[in-house]
This record gives sequence, C-alpha cells and structure tokens, in this order.
Amino acid sequence: MEIWDILDEHGNKTGVTKVRGEKLEEGEYHLVVHVWTVNSKGEFLVSKRTPNKEWPLMWETQSGSAASGEDSLTAALKETREEVGIVLNPANGEYYCRVTRTDNICDVWIFRQDVELSDVVLQEGETCDAALMSGEKILQMIKEETFIGFEFYPYLLEMFEYLRKDLTR
Repeated sequence: MEIWDILDEHGNKTGVTKVRGEKLEEGEYHLVVHVWTVNSKGEFLVSKRTPNKEWPLMWETQSGSAASGEDSLTAALKETREEVGIVLNPANGEYYCRVTRTDNICDVWIFRQDVELSDVVLQEGETCDAALMSGEKILQMIKEETFIGFEFYPYLLEMFEYLRKDLTR
C-alpha cells in the first residue's frame, strides 16, 4: 500500500495523507517526479512500460509518485533505481522545473550522468526495455505515438533546448 503526502497548490504539505487510488479533493495534490538522465553524448535513458500498465508498451522517462515522507530528490533517485536499476549520484542532479497538473505537482529533474545499458536492471511488472535516445528520436517517437506525449511532458521542448545549449558550451 502506497501512502502519499497531500500538498496544497504551492507544494506545501497539508498534514493529510492518502492511500494511492483514494480520491483527491479539489485543491489536493500529490508529488510526482520525472527524471531525465542525460549522458555526455546528449542521449537520454528511457524505458518501455510493460503491457499490464496504463499506456502499455509506451516509452517514457523514469517517473513516479513520492511516498509519504519522501522529498522530491529522494523520490527521483528511488524511481530511477526501482524502474531501471540505476543508482544516480545526487550531486549530478539538477532540479529543472515544477509543473502543476490536475491532481499532482510534478518536479522535473535532470541528471547528467553517463550510464551503460548493460547496467540497467528492468523492474518486473514495470519496465520491459531500456534505451539511450537523442532528444530528436524522442520527439519523433512522440509523433509516432510510441513515446508518452507532450501532455505528459509540457516542458520538453524548452528542456531539450536548454540541454542542447549546455552541451555545446
């Protein structure tokens, strides 16, 4: 059973907790993280969802909900370790932005860390494949509807441009 801390519209804990799946009232949010691990070649670590999950067999970045008591960085590290078995160095992480959605507040993290696909350990029931992909490939796959789309990642184009400028310095 997964327990969430309930946040207000500013991301502050309200002191209320709810079990995952329990209805959130208007003005109640839970914390979600998206993790974009980018290597020195500008490739992103992405994973493919298993057939039993919502958005079956779609590619995505590592993401998930923070459990009660977890801060954003802790949740980002946990989700990446759980979904693809990669241990990220917190010092390589950069908080990028926050997106408020209908019932969650999503913190976006960028980790600049070289990872090898041979180090990936897929989580049974969660992920069934992993790859390193360029931003251009991800955008192509979004158009082909094989990668979860812009409604899930509204910050994507700006983030890719930010990283492109950063990699060319």
